[in-house]
Amino acid sequence: MAMKVGIIGCGSIAKHRHAPEYLANPYVSGIVFYDRNVERAMDLAAKFEGTVATTMDELLDNPAIQIISDCSSNESHHIFTTKALQKGKHVLCEKPIALTIEHAEMMIEAQKKSGKKLMVDFNQRFTRAHKKAKEIILNKDLGDVLTFRTTFGHKGPEHWGVNKSNTTWFFRKDRSGFGVAGDLGLHKLDLLHYLLEDEIVQVSAFQATLDKVDEAGNPIDVGDNLVCSLKTKRGRIGTASFSWTYYGEEDNSTIIYCQNGILKIYHNPEYQLELITKDGEKLNYQLESIQTNDHQTNSGVIDEFVDCVRLDREPIITGKDALSSLKVVLALLEAAETNRVVLVV
Repeated sequence: MAMKVGIIGCGSIAKHRHAPEYLANPYVSGIVFYDRNVERAMDLAAKFEGTVATTMDELLDNPAIQIISDCSSNESHHIFTTKALQKGKHVLCEKPIALTIEHAEMMIEAQKKSGKKLMVDFNQRFTRAHKKAKEIILNKDLGDVLTFRTTFGHKGPEHWGVNKSNTTWFFRKDRSGFGVAGDLGLHKLDLLHYLLEDEIVQVSAFQATLDKVDEAGNPIDVGDNLVCSLKTKRGRIGTASFSWTYYGEEDNSTIIYCQNGILKIYHNPEYQLELITKDGEKLNYQLESIQTNDHQTNSGVIDEFVDCVRLDREPIITGKDALSSLKVVLALLEAAETNRVVLVV
């Protein structure tokens, strides 16, 4: 069964992740690109053997298209994804699912009414090291999880975005919404929910704009760094840091401290997963290196979503999962603004 795919938004995420992975998938017969900037859509169509839709309606009314990837900027997800679901398309939406709880709930409701699939692109769940770590945690090979720390930082979206400059929409509050917390932080919050099979219920945080400036040389109006403390429903406590100012190299590591030892994930470039027992024994796993902005590999997200549609199965990351992480980000921003501990509601 070959399926046609539509991609909304032809920026970097479509160019480096969605389009090449759809093109490589044996069950996808072609890609139709739509972007408000038609030239961008035409560029990707030429590069990935696709065609162009000149309007949103042309894309969504095309009966041959079964899957839509919503790669628009954050403030538009609730509009495009909801519309695509209402038109009977299965949707893979970039994160964050939306900028407000109300909009996310609207999208989830549209998915229920349509009976179609909605998955949100949290690619960290798909790496072999994270899957193996989850297996070790669930098997209690090191006993119960006690604490954790995680970080995700790189030199900033202006080095990754389509126009490679500080005019990037990521720096604009009206379009990005959450700054680094929504760009990088959400990935790790979702990962913690996934790895621990637990949910974050209480947070405190510091956020700052330490170094990034816009095209006029003024500090950007979203945070470029956020550092926080997290408490889960099951009583685990930990820390997380998210940054657009790690200028030497990207850091995407997570460390889980258990009763009988430690799990280090993407901490050592040679071994993607290290297991260290409390007696000092070490077990190193060479799995695959994590995908970075400078080193693109197949994320597994596209293949998974195509299989969900093809085999009619529930997506690994549902709208409800994405809403859980969104609630944590909103609580973190509130905690940073009010200088207090906030309950995730």
